[in-house]
Amino acid sequence: MSFQEKYSQILNLAKKEIEEIRYNLTADINIQEPLKTKLSNILNAPSKHIRPLISFLYLKALNLNIDQKQILFQTAIELVHNASLIHDDVIDNSDIRRNSKTINNEFDNKLAVISGDYILSIALHKISKLNSPQIIEMFAETLSFMTNGEINQQFSKFKIPTIGDYIKKTEQKTAKLFETAICGSLILANSNEKASDFAKNFGIAFQIRDDIINIKTTKTDIKDGIYTAPIIYTGNIENYQNGIEKSHTLLNNYIDNAYQAINHIEENKYKIAIIELLGLLKNE
Repeated sequence: MSFQEKYSQILNLAKKEIEEIRYNLTADINIQEPLKTKLSNILNAPSKHIRPLISFLYLKALNLNIDQKQILFQTAIELVHNASLIHDDVIDNSDIRRNSKTINNEFDNKLAVISGDYILSIALHKISKLNSPQIIEMFAETLSFMTNGEINQQFSKFKIPTIGDYIKKTEQKTAKLFETAICGSLILANSNEKASDFAKNFGIAFQIRDDIINIKTTKTDIKDGIYTAPIIYTGNIENYQNGIEKSHTLLNNYIDNAYQAINHIEENKYKIAIIELLGLLKNE
């Protein structure tokens, strides 16, 4: 069974909730054409929706209710993620995203930046409806982490960082949004569950896997001067094969840490699905 087939099976366990998010992503877009249609197409493009998925699976594994506040919250998470991708496309001069022209390619950089900001404004409006100062503070901190991670990456271009700096940047740019998605959903559910360790390790593993795939395929990170784990381990931007093997070991360590962090949860089909997701990160 392929990665996509296995992932689709897991996704089915939260299909109803994910479909609601897909609808809500574009429900509040109200801007001038043709940008309105372009943004709607971007938000409707095929996506893993992995942040709400892992959050919903975690809630279901703990037998916690998923109400409209949870849907609203995870929609905001997805909007923040998509806004960051739009901005990333400008920074990276990307032409294609999810098999479609990027906004900066179809229009220009100025409109792309404004579009990303517009999507963020919709996300923040949704967060405000939750009437939770704790969630608002969490979101503000997350946006700060993500932007600082991007700033640090820009100043480190074409320099080989330490593995510690790489992990710190990964925590900021990627893992923090996973942590907010999962831990924020537990706050909304009035749960005392502490999921920070799981979320952080899952998010770091997700990014390391993505970096390994990049260096095995498109190698755009190398072209852009972004040196990830395989290059850091070898100190060489051309001969990094041994670094890929060491990166797999690093990846597996974070996957194992995430697995250990949910050992206390009672066995059920949702916990099994989370474990299967961890397995997909390891095998892809």
